[in-house]
Amino acid sequence: MSPFPPRTAATGKAASSFLPQSSGDGRADAGHHVLVVMFDGVQLLDVTGPLDVYAAANQHGGDYRLTTASPDGKPVRTTAGLRLVPDLALDDADFPIDTLVVPGGPEWRVPVADRALIDAIRRLAARSRTVAAVCAGAFPLAATGLLDGRRVATHWRLAAELAAGFPRIQVDSEAIFVREGRFVTSAGVTAGIDLTLSLVESDLGADVARAAAKYLVVFMARPGGQSQFAFRTHARVPRHSPPRDVTDGVVTDPGGNHGLRALEARAGGDPEQLTWLFPTETGSTTADFTGRLRVETAQALLEGGDDALEVVARRSGFGSQEAMRRAFGSHLGVSPGLYRARFRTTRPEAVPRRS
Repeated sequence: MSPFPPRTAATGKAASSFLPQSSGDGRADAGHHVLVVMFDGVQLLDVTGPLDVYAAANQHGGDYRLTTASPDGKPVRTTAGLRLVPDLALDDADFPIDTLVVPGGPEWRVPVADRALIDAIRRLAARSRTVAAVCAGAFPLAATGLLDGRRVATHWRLAAELAAGFPRIQVDSEAIFVREGRFVTSAGVTAGIDLTLSLVESDLGADVARAAAKYLVVFMARPGGQSQFAFRTHARVPRHSPPRDVTDGVVTDPGGNHGLRALEARAGGDPEQLTWLFPTETGSTTADFTGRLRVETAQALLEGGDDALEVVARRSGFGSQEAMRRAFGSHLGVSPGLYRARFRTTRPEAVPRRS
């Protein structure tokens, strides 16, 4: 049985119980009113993920009144090609809003350039108790100016663009979601589910959030941060030698000897090349560069091979399985074994089970 209220056959819109109900004196009935903004080019799961979490919470004692709205009240087309029918136009959302949800889409410049949409989000956010942005929804919300001076999360692939486009906000490219006062922002796509579970926990307690997570078969709080999902890190290539000689040596042989003396020798015996010029050229110290490259080498070996963890640790330059485990915990927030299980295959028998 679907957790969502029935839809009317004629319009595809939610039955009237889905919308905030009037008590007869102009006030909305008791309940937590959630308004989800929709627009053309929105990421489908940015909308449906939070709605499914709230609907699941309603099965376990929640009283969320869920409403969707587009700029003109007309259907919108999502990135998946599916058309979503909103309940009303943004200007018609005249009821008290407990949580405003702003989803995003990969073509974030389009909603940011829509001044009417940005003005509507600004007006609605001003009278909302909580404002949540999912994934690239941070871009239109940032365009309102309401995130200035705040720490903000978004999809790891878009973090640099968000920071460049809105220099007054502090972009956290690692966090799954970030809460700053009444503003909550999340990483990419499915992270909107993590964000909404957190909001449900704040509203109704951990038991209800946990029950909703179990119903949806998702983590209550997923392990690790965004870095475990990102593509390989591409450090800036040094323009000059000898820093370029140092990076070439590490990239060519991650498991080789890259201690300080060996790197100094590669840099022509000049320590200054490592302590000053190398960070200037690459954006990191030699230790950070070597450590990150070894983690990425181990990631590739874990994803594509059957070698034992001890062999992977040795081939990637860690020397021991314990050293590799510590590095994975520091850089990715997960163990090498869990990383392999999570990213190598979808076969359930390959995923370690809890004892």
